[in-house]
Amino acid sequence: MRILHLSDLHIGKRLKEYSMLEDQKYILSQILEICDNEKIECVVIAGDVYDKTVPPAEAVMVFDNFIYSVTERKIPVVMISGNHDSAERIAFGGRIMSAGGVYISPVYSGKIEPVVLEDEYGEVNFYLLPFVRPTTVRQYHSDRKIESFTDAMEAVVDNIEIDSTKRNIMVTHQFVTGSQLSQSEEFFIGGTENIDGGIFEKFDYVALGHIHRPQFAGSKKIRYCGSQLKYHFDEVNQEKTYTIADIDEKGNVKITEIPVEPIRQVKAYKGSYEKLTDKSFYGNINTEDYIYITLTDEEDIPDGARKLKKIYPNLLQLFYDNSRTRTTTVIRSDVRNEKLPPTEIFSEFYESRRNHKMTDEQREFMEQLIKSVWEEEIL
Repeated sequence: MRILHLSDLHIGKRLKEYSMLEDQKYILSQILEICDNEKIECVVIAGDVYDKTVPPAEAVMVFDNFIYSVTERKIPVVMISGNHDSAERIAFGGRIMSAGGVYISPVYSGKIEPVVLEDEYGEVNFYLLPFVRPTTVRQYHSDRKIESFTDAMEAVVDNIEIDSTKRNIMVTHQFVTGSQLSQSEEFFIGGTENIDGGIFEKFDYVALGHIHRPQFAGSKKIRYCGSQLKYHFDEVNQEKTYTIADIDEKGNVKITEIPVEPIRQVKAYKGSYEKLTDKSFYGNINTEDYIYITLTDEEDIPDGARKLKKIYPNLLQLFYDNSRTRTTTVIRSDVRNEKLPPTEIFSEFYESRRNHKMTDEQREFMEQLIKSVWEEEIL
């Protein structure tokens, strides 16, 4: 069975102030092309369909159109909810939709029944487990000591009746120990969300969601397909791919990756304001990309972000990397002394942040500003 393994679509996601719906529509149309060109027999979506538990109407319509297009091709869809989704909302209507070839994980209730699909090698059992926390699992397995995510997953898997003679696939949305995280993923402090990958030993393939970097998780049969788009600064250098898993006869699993080709990339550039606004630099790049910029100028550029947006309209964030930002200083306690003139207090603060004194022009401007504020308060 040729499976297209997807996850973390995050439909409705915004990067800073920019809606990514156009980018996501483009990716979903690309997925449909892959379904056609690669003769996909099943689409698996391993959670985080939406970016919010209550997604905007536009996001729901985009996903609805996508699912309809997949089912028009007579390709079954197997999907679960992730930690960004509402399990109840995702599961709504699932029993009705299964008649049309869309199989959605119900809200976890203590037992998992497989979705059974067939190919030329026989039956394939898909076990669908939405994102769950130990508190949820504990409600249904009171006879077990469940304190961690690993305890919870062990309880879930132990309660599944697995026919080892058939091909068995687990679809879930969790963090397997040893996986490389990005800052865009939510996880618990201290690694308490970690799950030991050995729990999945009985499965022929584990289709994971939650981690945005495509990777294997300790085994060639346990895989995160990753998000199809870049959603955070630290994903800039990640190579996003589509994962195709060929599950042939029992024990034969082959993974193929196809590079994602988005409308816009997420890029990061660093340099002086003069360099980044010189056409010899920006003339050779796609200025329509989503861009993080780090300026190395010692002085902040007045209204720098607005000026840069004239060249880079999808500027996400402006950083500075200079002697000021690289130095941690402590403001002297006497700065807070109420007996000091306000101008002196600000002057001390300015110097502590900038590592140099205000110019005479800056000091004069600040004195006038403070004076005008005080006059307004008196009036």
